[in-house]
Amino acid sequence: MRFYRKNNLLFLAFENLGRFPELAHGVFTRNGGHSDGPFAKLNVGRSVGDAEDAVWRNRDAISRCMDDAPIAWLHQVHGTEIEAISGEAAPDAEPPKADGAITADTNRLLAIQVADCQPVMLYDPKHRAIANLHAGWRGSIGNIIAAGIETMKNRFGTDPKDIVAGIGPSLGPCCAEFIHYRDEIPEAYWKYRDAENRFDFWRISRDQLTAAGVRSGNIELAGICTRCNPHLFFSYRHANTTGRFTAIIGLRG
Repeated sequence: MRFYRKNNLLFLAFENLGRFPELAHGVFTRNGGHSDGPFAKLNVGRSVGDAEDAVWRNRDAISRCMDDAPIAWLHQVHGTEIEAISGEAAPDAEPPKADGAITADTNRLLAIQVADCQPVMLYDPKHRAIANLHAGWRGSIGNIIAAGIETMKNRFGTDPKDIVAGIGPSLGPCCAEFIHYRDEIPEAYWKYRDAENRFDFWRISRDQLTAAGVRSGNIELAGICTRCNPHLFFSYRHANTTGRFTAIIGLRG
């Protein structure tokens, strides 16, 4: 991934997805927005205690940074539901309860909010279809990645081997300690645990992508731990009261 700055906002972009000029995408840092205190500065989360006006100003700034396209937000619930986004949404419509979104619409951005969870972006260049997935630890063990790819297959005819994928900044294997893992994480995933009960969810996501048919060479991993970089990203493990940063992907018209 590489850092970019536009309109005073700092964001990262995947090199593999950056090869497609029809794509707009970025993983935004916490820098450059309007929020204060533990939510400083570019918080997009509406339910974390931040001032509502600041959140909307931050979201608007991100939209302006990404070709002024409207953003489709989700009410994330740490599940594996995938929402197909199509057509214009009513301005006052409540965001759908889902943890992943797909679309083939142009000039529409898909957003995921995170603060240690993985944002996983998928692009099918053959059918010009995209997905953005919120893979927290619950979503990972539920395999939201497989759910997203299966939905793309059913909706757009996507062949997984054509998918280009990016796994964004998130809690790394250095910090993902689960003391009560025996009660929380199925035994099938214990092979990703080290001697300190830390789990490598980055490797879990990569393995889930390849198991679903994505070519290993089409996967880019940011390899940036959010807890180790609180100056760049909001991290729930670092500070319980904190904001949410966003990962955005969209198709240009």
